[in-house]
Amino acid sequence: MANIKMNAKLEVQKIVAFSDGEAGGNPAGVVITEFLPETFEMQQIAREVGFSETSFAAPAGDGWRVRYFSPESEVPFCGHATIALGAALALRFGNGTFSLKLNRADISVEGYIDGAAKTTISASLQSPPTHSMAAPKELVKSVLELFGYTETDLDKRIPPALIHGGANHLVLALNSRQALASMKYDLNDGRDLMVRADLVTVLLVYCEDSRVFHTRNAFASGGIYEDPATGASTAAFAGYLRDIGWAHGGSIDIVQGEDMNMRSCLHAEIQEMPGSSIRVSGTARIM
Repeated sequence: MANIKMNAKLEVQKIVAFSDGEAGGNPAGVVITEFLPETFEMQQIAREVGFSETSFAAPAGDGWRVRYFSPESEVPFCGHATIALGAALALRFGNGTFSLKLNRADISVEGYIDGAAKTTISASLQSPPTHSMAAPKELVKSVLELFGYTETDLDKRIPPALIHGGANHLVLALNSRQALASMKYDLNDGRDLMVRADLVTVLLVYCEDSRVFHTRNAFASGGIYEDPATGASTAAFAGYLRDIGWAHGGSIDIVQGEDMNMRSCLHAEIQEMPGSSIRVSGTARIM
């Protein structure tokens, strides 16, 4: 990034994760460096990059120490920035699986380049462990009011819940695609609510069928109105579906970003063991 002044030696790669072919997806910054910069410097770089997240990685033993920053805050785990990092590592070191040490978990990411063009790369991450619990009624009421929804807009098959797969999210399932398309909220009010409730995002979901979901993800806690592709909430949501006994058949597909004209495609594989990691896959492309 030409405008970065904090450390001229740092190169910021721009990679779009969970793309829909040569379009869509969610852009992330990726910095691979010998040593992680100071926290304030990483925060400043993320702010200047301006994407919803930038990942920073430095060698640590036989793997990589990784931290993620939005323009306004550090986040414990970011799926699309991990996919982007997997693509960047594959470009630099060749196809393989890379161990990542996060602030609160140890995970891995795979990156595979198919063909000589090196423009589209397949990547898969193994999320931190997942868990979920019923959302407090007062929190649900506050979030419904924030988005202008009522309880009649909810899909009763998927109750509101606090879900976790490396970061905290609230999920609300809506009973129509129209309700999902109508999402709107005040960014400042959303930031206050999410920070107060210790939520990284609010995930809104519409179920097309038992294995295909359309989602929107409000990321006000990081100063971002909406993310077009969110691997962390996808992992957490897949774990939640397992927790409630949803007939997922071993995997689900998520379509996100359509209402932003940034259609993104995420695939999540669900193991039977409660709480176990979710494998989230997609493609990445170099900007």
